[in-house]
Amino acid sequence: MSRKIAKPPKPTAAELDLLRTIWRLGPSTVKDVHQARLAERPDATYATVLRLMQVMHGKGLLTRDESQRSHVYAAAHAQDALQTNLLRELIQKAFSGSGKALVMAALSEHVTAKERQEIQRFLKDNPEHRDD
Repeated sequence: MSRKIAKPPKPTAAELDLLRTIWRLGPSTVKDVHQARLAERPDATYATVLRLMQVMHGKGLLTRDESQRSHVYAAAHAQDALQTNLLRELIQKAFSGSGKALVMAALSEHVTAKERQEIQRFLKDNPEHRDD
């Protein structure tokens, strides 16, 4: 019997925002995450961060180490794995499965001149990613 690899749960926008903080900090207490969030969102309350982290733990987005008095939370999925999964879903839903269509849309409206130069440098330095 073959086992299916479970896809990471799809985070909401607020959960993804909080995950970015946790990926940056590494394993953290609610207090650590709350302090980091205050720099970006001064209106973030401790209770809101706590509740969101508890929900995320329940969904399987976060792990929780309960061996210390203050629980330590960590991302249950690596940033690149979760982003790849979300990107794959976006390509399927919004671009009919075409990665090219996604890239063309991004290049035409959402890429700065500096980012364009970085992309050109990447393609030049990594010919295996080009399809000439």
